[in-house]
Amino acid sequence: MKEYYYDLHIHSCLSPCGDNDMTPNNIAGMAALAGLELAALTDHNSTKNCPAFFSACERLGVIPVAGMELTTAEDIHLVCLFESLEGALAFDEAVTARRILIPNRTDIFGDQLILDAQDCIVGAEAHLLPNATELSLEEAVGVVRSFGGAVYPAHVDREANGIIAVLGTMPEYPAFSAAEFHDGDKIAAYREQYPIPPQTLVCSDAHYLTDIPDAAHRLALAGDTPAQVRKSLIRLLRGD
Repeated sequence: MKEYYYDLHIHSCLSPCGDNDMTPNNIAGMAALAGLELAALTDHNSTKNCPAFFSACERLGVIPVAGMELTTAEDIHLVCLFESLEGALAFDEAVTARRILIPNRTDIFGDQLILDAQDCIVGAEAHLLPNATELSLEEAVGVVRSFGGAVYPAHVDREANGIIAVLGTMPEYPAFSAAEFHDGDKIAAYREQYPIPPQTLVCSDAHYLTDIPDAAHRLALAGDTPAQVRKSLIRLLRGD
């Protein structure tokens, strides 16, 4: 086992709320400078910048994780992470079929840029990404797990799109093995009031390069290769 400094919630320029400087290479570079050893790209309802992110991280020695911040029908944000890039892209197709397609207004919401491994723009998502999908909380969890992924509530300590703010508590079902906090200092207080899952993560939810903090939080994971470390991560977050 080895301890890895991590940030498992980072947005690229594909998320309209993400700065256009949040390119795969810039994110990987900032992660490396910050001392992160494990980083996940989690754009809103899409994984389309994950291939470029994998290429950038592999060049810089950061272990990449392909993921998504999924918005459920209840407007709850879930972090969805996958053992492989292929699994994440297949999940993307399943989510695309359940998205509610609203044309993106770039003048209001921002660009939604798809980039290649050299940070060249190769496309743009035409429909707004962050809005709620047709997937209920229960359905969303089932779909993620059907693709072998790990899923858990994002930023449970926030009012906007946090599962506790929306539902009033952490539900008994679907059961989660992990939960993400934006502010780690709030974990103890939340545990006193709500049934917080045993595994807690503290992540940046970065939308700007300056949002990526210096490495501070670690996870103990097994494996000698990036693929093995990702497998260990997913098993930990699923509670396997």
